[in-house]
Amino acid sequence: MKLELRGITKRFGALVANDHIDLTVEPGEIHCLLGENGAGKSTLMNVLYGLYQADEGEILLDDVVQHFSGPGDAMAAGIGMVHQHFMLIPVFTVAENVMLGHEETKAGGRLDLAAARRHVIEISERFGFDVDPDALVEDLPVGVQQRVEIIKALSRDARVLVFDEPTAVLTPQETDELMVIMRQLRESGTAIVFITHKLREVREVADRITVIRLGKVVGEAAPTASNSDLASLMVGRAVELTVHKNPPTLGDRALIVEKLSVIDPLGQIVVNDVSFDVRGGEILAIAGVQGNGQTELTEAILGLQPRVRGTVSLDGATLTGLSVRKVLDAGVGFVPEDRKEDGLVGEFTIAENLMLDRSDSAPFVKAGSLQLSYLAQFAEEKVREFDVRAQGITTPVGRLSGGNQQKVVLARELSRELRLFVAAQPTRGIDVGSIEFVHKRIVETRDSGVPVIVVSTELDEVVALADRIAVMYRGAIVGIVPGTTPRDVLGLMMAGELPAGTEVAA
Repeated sequence: MKLELRGITKRFGALVANDHIDLTVEPGEIHCLLGENGAGKSTLMNVLYGLYQADEGEILLDDVVQHFSGPGDAMAAGIGMVHQHFMLIPVFTVAENVMLGHEETKAGGRLDLAAARRHVIEISERFGFDVDPDALVEDLPVGVQQRVEIIKALSRDARVLVFDEPTAVLTPQETDELMVIMRQLRESGTAIVFITHKLREVREVADRITVIRLGKVVGEAAPTASNSDLASLMVGRAVELTVHKNPPTLGDRALIVEKLSVIDPLGQIVVNDVSFDVRGGEILAIAGVQGNGQTELTEAILGLQPRVRGTVSLDGATLTGLSVRKVLDAGVGFVPEDRKEDGLVGEFTIAENLMLDRSDSAPFVKAGSLQLSYLAQFAEEKVREFDVRAQGITTPVGRLSGGNQQKVVLARELSRELRLFVAAQPTRGIDVGSIEFVHKRIVETRDSGVPVIVVSTELDEVVALADRIAVMYRGAIVGIVPGTTPRDVLGLMMAGELPAGTEVAA
């Protein structure tokens, strides 16, 4: 089935999320929609899937104009979507999930679960999915859960499949398996729209590439285009993609974490007996698929987790049990993974956000009075130093782009005398140009002799920045390995396996 979008425009108030976008996807083609977070990719696909109604433009399937009032209409027309966050019921079996919302019945109105099982088995055998129709979804690895999503779509005769950031929760091996599945679907004649911001994946699997920036199509490219060319299209200027760093000059063991465990409110152990150290002048990257305890680990170091066992010490002083304020005062800088919720106050100005964790002491406060002239001077300096693009220091930080918001967080945290710097998902949701800047500042912090922890689910980022890599799986550290460890080994570790003969870092 041929898919064509003509002049699709979608507005949210004054924001134009899609601006007269044209896109054609042929049967048996993988067409990649490439762009930064917030470029308008997912909005466009939600229009296609009937979740949003376009303000202008039309959707055609095999040259016939379509009118979708909801996802049910889109599915009935042959469009399926595999979402980044799976739409599955964990306590249902695979077959039950596949038939959900599309139930077949037998005489007497009873559900025909056997028919759903046959669908799963037939599609699994056709594409080599190896999915048990009677398995509970909650017991399946993430990569297999994604196959269930694909089976759901194919069981409803989808001839156009949309993959929306499908590798965000996959290990490298699971990503490779997904690429194989996408090629199989292409060979069967399925038209595929592949949404991503990862250049490596685009060049590996796409037949054609359309780049979207700020809601508009800014160009098309072939898979043979270089990463630099694609990044330039995404950002609108030349971008340096390589992280330049010299070998580390190591200091003493600064941060020491010993037998650290975190218990969640339900009594589950989400960080399990974790031990590691970080030396001055090195970057320890903590890798793993999202949801394996990384968030809780960083929160425990910062004093944000109330139920903790084990110890955390910095330069010989214990941090365990201290309030967040005292941990920060001990010289810990922290970039949280969700800057909007935990790193910034959107209604506050840039200047006010730059003094958030020092708003009760000199030099910002003197004799109980806020020193506005000092704050203005400080903010102007940091806006220049960190290249924050804004109308001025009185601009509410919530009006800034994601990259500029992240620069404000970095400017605040790196403007103090630090003894430890922790950056969680430091480039999530920011453009390629801002990523270049953030990486440079992280390396500079490491080169100044500060121990650095970088937590990232982006394996390219981990490999680019790390001197050593600790890989987490189900709350435990599988191993700590050199930063030069091959990607395939890291991928196996992210699935919980430490391959025999793997060099373990000291």
